[in-house]
Amino acid sequence: MAKQVVPETARRRRRPTRGGTVLSEEIIVGTALRVLREHGSTGLTARRLGAALGADPSTLYRYFAGMDDLVRAIGDELMGRALESWKATGDWREDLRALGLAVHASYLAHPQAAVLTASRVTGRPREIAVDETILGILRAAGLPDTEAVAVYHAFIDQSLAFAALDAGSLALSDTARTGDENMWQSTYARLPASSHPHIAATAHLLSRQMPRSAYPAVLEMLLEHTAARLSRSGR
Repeated sequence: MAKQVVPETARRRRRPTRGGTVLSEEIIVGTALRVLREHGSTGLTARRLGAALGADPSTLYRYFAGMDDLVRAIGDELMGRALESWKATGDWREDLRALGLAVHASYLAHPQAAVLTASRVTGRPREIAVDETILGILRAAGLPDTEAVAVYHAFIDQSLAFAALDAGSLALSDTARTGDENMWQSTYARLPASSHPHIAATAHLLSRQMPRSAYPAVLEMLLEHTAARLSRSGR
């Protein structure tokens, strides 16, 4: 059974940690991001986080219903950071492009956290603010609600899917990631044209292109698709 989360006002009356820090949800989430960076997506435990905070692990349950609730808060933090770095221009296409890139960049700044949270729906305020912003851009551009929701669905899932994919690569050890990237030259570039004519013809391009994220290019495809929808609706 999940423990009851103590209201924020009650938390503030608690004594500081051994290091003299008065805990808050913000401090715990920030420390959790550091623990994830140091120990990976499977290394976030109440005991390890309590040690990093200088507090008893049970203290965390005054702020979060459980570790899963903390994971949702971490995802919400990444969404919030993306929105904070984004500025609206009034041009729907530019605004969607910039917001998608901001979400992608926010998650890649914390790849271990991204692996843990990109597939989650947090239901928290900052994630909700991002969703409200995306839908507002699409509806203001003139898309009917059914199409706005369809594009929103594709947009946010695409952004998070590529965040998870690219973060997974960044979360690898340097040796493993370099090995994967070198595979395009060490293996693909050596395939004979007699058996693999298409790979052989494009190997020099594949070795340059494949280590990069495809997200910017795929995002542009979605923006073109959205523009075509707007054109068909006469908006």
